[in-house]
Amino acid sequence: MAEIDRLVQEFLTQKRIAVVGVSDKRETGCNLAYTKFKAAGYTVSAVNPHLTEYDGSPCYPDLASIPEKPDAVFILANPKVTDGIVQECVDLGIKYVWMHCMMGTRPGLAKNITSVSQDAVRVCRENGITVIPGSCPNQFLTPDFGHGMMRRMWRTVGFLR
Repeated sequence: MAEIDRLVQEFLTQKRIAVVGVSDKRETGCNLAYTKFKAAGYTVSAVNPHLTEYDGSPCYPDLASIPEKPDAVFILANPKVTDGIVQECVDLGIKYVWMHCMMGTRPGLAKNITSVSQDAVRVCRENGITVIPGSCPNQFLTPDFGHGMMRRMWRTVGFLR
């Protein structure tokens, strides 16, 4: 089993997931992940400091504001935001983090379109947080045609480890 598959399986065994980076301005991969996690039966909390509500549910400004601490956090935001979110995970004792990158999990890919911060990955590992540094849950949670193709393609060319 590839490392990414083991990490994804571990992440997906968690029950309460915070999704950081939802948007009310446009449809995003983060919004789709929120919807897919919810449809798969997870307790999902939206996080965006600029919103008070998302998809008819409360939206929280940060992880500490979520009434029931999440088990895991998915981040689709600027890597500078990722740094702060990971520090919140350390402070709150959250042990699973998934940082989005549409190009897979190889460091340095898609520098301008990734949520992965190598500093945040290091902080996760130094603090016992299981981290998925790239890829996208939409490629694993009942993927649509496009996400399924990306997963197969990234695996074939070695971008998923």
